Amino acid sequence: MGTPSVSVVICVYTEDRWGDILDAVASVRAQSCPALETLLVVDHNPALLGRLAMEFKEVADVLVLANAGPRGLSAGRNTGIAASRGEIIAFLDDDAVAERDWLRHFADGYADPKVMAVGGRTEPIWASGRRPVWFPEEFDWVVGCTYKGLPRGKVRVRNVLGGNASFRRTAFAAAGGFATGIGRDGDKRPLGCEETELCIRLSRARPDAVLLIDDRAVIHHRVPAGRERFAYFRTRTYAEGLSKALVARSVGAGKGLESERAYTSRVLPAGVARGLRDFVRGRAGGAGRAGAIVAGVAAAAGGYVLGSFRARSGGSATFSVVEIDRSEGETGAAA
Repeated sequence: MGTPSVSVVICVYTEDRWGDILDAVASVRAQSCPALETLLVVDHNPALLGRLAMEFKEVADVLVLANAGPRGLSAGRNTGIAASRGEIIAFLDDDAVAERDWLRHFADGYADPKVMAVGGRTEPIWASGRRPVWFPEEFDWVVGCTYKGLPRGKVRVRNVLGGNASFRRTAFAAAGGFATGIGRDGDKRPLGCEETELCIRLSRARPDAVLLIDDRAVIHHRVPAGRERFAYFRTRTYAEGLSKALVARSVGAGKGLESERAYTSRVLPAGVARGLRDFVRGRAGGAGRAGAIVAGVAAAAGGYVLGSFRARSGGSATFSVVEIDRSEGETGAAA
């Protein structure tokens, strides 16, 4: 059995990230295990669509296409899946760059036919040049990165993280695509968890499915200055609580919060204790990190409670799961 073919999907939405988008594509085209194709899916931005189509009009392995569904990251990913040709579909954030062996480590993970998804490790690139002293590593998921508390090495997990992930094509045939109405929508409230919901749905559709994280599959993700501020931290953790309520509504609180219970009962208390210990020893930021962990938990809990109440009262946001139709994705091609 040879190396599986891999299509890479990069969803984009704003010209403000033009340089980042070009860097992301360049990192894919420089892989030691070449991608079959790179698909740039533009989220309802005609100006960006046209500009990218011109940029890559003579590049055979880069396809630029419009999001064929409603606005948002989930529909963009579904459009990319539908238009792709690879046996494996990998996803890369538009403000990230992949290390040279990223796809090789992903492809190696699929030697076992039971493996349906492989994720990797995402390292932050702070706009200020360094991590804010108050920002706890346990909350790096706030900025789309691998956080302290995730297992290291090549390990089985409940879900992969969407900005650095791959799926076997047959996973989408079994479980459907990403749920629309639950994930990111440009610069609106930073909801998430669409990959968590998909992975749980996949495991239910295929009980024998294996989902892995291989931390050798590394990407580097830009963290803009605005996301280094506590205001964003608080907003993002609150939004995560709202998102978790939607996931729990879909798949049940037992599975939907399985990993979160271990995280909040073991990882976060240890982080608070470490921060307080650093404070006592006079190390910079110790008290701030401990306080940020407590504030993050409180904000997420508040979002979850409100989201659960809205779900029970019928006033919450709704989301839907779509089947992947390859003909739909191909209609959006622009280059």
